[in-house]
Amino acid sequence: MIDLPNSGARAYLAQPGTTPAPGVLVLHAWWGFTPFFEGVCDRLAQAGFVALAPDLYEGDTTDTIEGAEALRGQHPNERLDEIANDALSTLRANPAVSGPVAVLGFSLGAAWAAVLATERPEDVRAAVVMYGAYTGLDHSPARAAYLGHFGEQDDMEPLDGVREMESEIRAGGRDVTFYVYPEAQHWFMENDRPEYRPADAELAWERTLAFLAQQLEAGA
Repeated sequence: MIDLPNSGARAYLAQPGTTPAPGVLVLHAWWGFTPFFEGVCDRLAQAGFVALAPDLYEGDTTDTIEGAEALRGQHPNERLDEIANDALSTLRANPAVSGPVAVLGFSLGAAWAAVLATERPEDVRAAVVMYGAYTGLDHSPARAAYLGHFGEQDDMEPLDGVREMESEIRAGGRDVTFYVYPEAQHWFMENDRPEYRPADAELAWERTLAFLAQQLEAGA
């Protein structure tokens, strides 16, 4: 864990054996920074990326939906945005990172991935959203390509909203590919959740690594 210089929040940093390397900012779901998201960073480092995941909830975690709803109300958007931007700046300034970076967001974190891509176009080359759609955003300032993974049976994120976000990204002139996984629900990537689907999670992970490698290498 490292201290972020401006917000005072903490973040988990994982680096590959060889640097400089492409960077990926990881933004956790509404459970807080649980061990699963630390594992995401470790897997990215094993794949050759420098990964940084800010603790947006500053130490608060839960494993229940009721607890997550309560935590969400305790952490205002302004503070989350401050921490996410601080983490992005910290990742970009890391001498181990080569060039613009990607943002990978899960559910709650997916909204900030989309926002950062529009607010920080010079810094964000690629955005990956995991079962988190954010509509009503003007994507025309962005320079990122977008990848998304969504569950067909996701009551938390209906496909109508997913398709609306996809259309808005395309209307902004950005490349976008959204995958829908039959029978999958929300949180299907997370191996500490009952909704976890190993085969779908592995396929989404492989697609994500290929996308990140292509986009960040192309932007190097």
